[in-house]
Amino acid sequence: MTIESITERPSLLSASSGYENYRGFLNLLYVILGIGSFHLVIENILKYGLLVEFDWPLRFLKDPTNWPSVFLILLINLFILFQLCLEIKLSKILSFIKPLILFQILNLSLILIFPVIYIHHRQPNPAGAFIAVCLYSIVFLKLVSYTHINYQCRIDLFKKKQDQINSIIISEGLIIYPNNLTIKNLYYFLFAPTLCYELNFPRSPCIRKSFLCRRFGEILVICSLQYCLSQQWILPILRTLDRPLNHYTILENTERLLRLSLPNHLIWLLLFYVYFHSTLNLLAELLCFGDRLFYRDWWNATDLYEFWNRWNTSVHDFCKRHIYNPLVSHFGLNKTLGSLVVFIISAFFHEYLISVPLRMIRPWSFLAMILQVPMGLAVRHVKGENKTYGNVAVWISLILIQPIAILLYIQDLFYRDFVQHEI
Repeated sequence: MTIESITERPSLLSASSGYENYRGFLNLLYVILGIGSFHLVIENILKYGLLVEFDWPLRFLKDPTNWPSVFLILLINLFILFQLCLEIKLSKILSFIKPLILFQILNLSLILIFPVIYIHHRQPNPAGAFIAVCLYSIVFLKLVSYTHINYQCRIDLFKKKQDQINSIIISEGLIIYPNNLTIKNLYYFLFAPTLCYELNFPRSPCIRKSFLCRRFGEILVICSLQYCLSQQWILPILRTLDRPLNHYTILENTERLLRLSLPNHLIWLLLFYVYFHSTLNLLAELLCFGDRLFYRDWWNATDLYEFWNRWNTSVHDFCKRHIYNPLVSHFGLNKTLGSLVVFIISAFFHEYLISVPLRMIRPWSFLAMILQVPMGLAVRHVKGENKTYGNVAVWISLILIQPIAILLYIQDLFYRDFVQHEI
């Protein structure tokens, strides 16, 4: 009988052991999360009753205040077609005509201004107005890219760089400027899940019906779950806010913030999946759109700058292509200032998407975005010591910043809709 000698062995949980298989602990966390969530659901129903209103589709159709948002969405086609007409006109002349370019800039500006005037005058339901404003913002960014790329094509054409253009035809696809200036080409780009225009997009070979069914099922289930969570979990918390935040103690505000942060973050994660994965993949499959890198691994980001670079690939590519690169290469700005300008523009659109549907100008969403600049520097300092700490700091900032902005908006809505009427 051979007796094995005992060698020096570290404990598995020691860093020196090199052991990395903690799947059992991960499964334990899933079980604890499931039990805790189920307990919260039961506790919520016992406390507030069943608050979910299942007849909301019928109420939406019956409520006439929702329909102005539908009309607003349809009116956006006027701006789209006018921009196309200007592009066709510019492609047929041999020199740049400043009035036409000024009309292009004016038309793009009106895409952002018109919803503000329309919503202020018609006062539609905020939910419908939010969808309309989102669509107007997306169309604005797409038309900026469309105009910018066609402008570059005109420059190449006017400089008679036909060799370069012909090489693009051979390697890239079938369309060459100005043959791309058609309604079909423009509306394909407007429906495509990208903000950056190309004359020839990568295409997938066919439409997979099973893929469409899975994505459609995900959209239906997750959107329903988001609605139920909002009605059953978030609204009861917000309804407790019956006076300005400065009338509550610090502990009361902290408790409400922490109580709101969990359901808000859960809905935010569901929104990420249903939009960036399910909806955009559904659109891409229907349009046989080949480029489907809509997000990167933002959940592994070790600082806020990494998060914003990975969170939304379409917006990141747009900002880099049409804002950052022209500012740095053409206007001579340094990289830090160029990045700051991009961040300010992003902050403006975050505020625009909230303030316009609510019909009140507030700085909270803008400030929440700008606040992430110094927070990003602080997180980057933490990251220098340990990347795990940096990732934890990113998650903490994502979980807590949004509920603070929500509470501030709810406070202002309460003051506008109740206190001022009583005065």
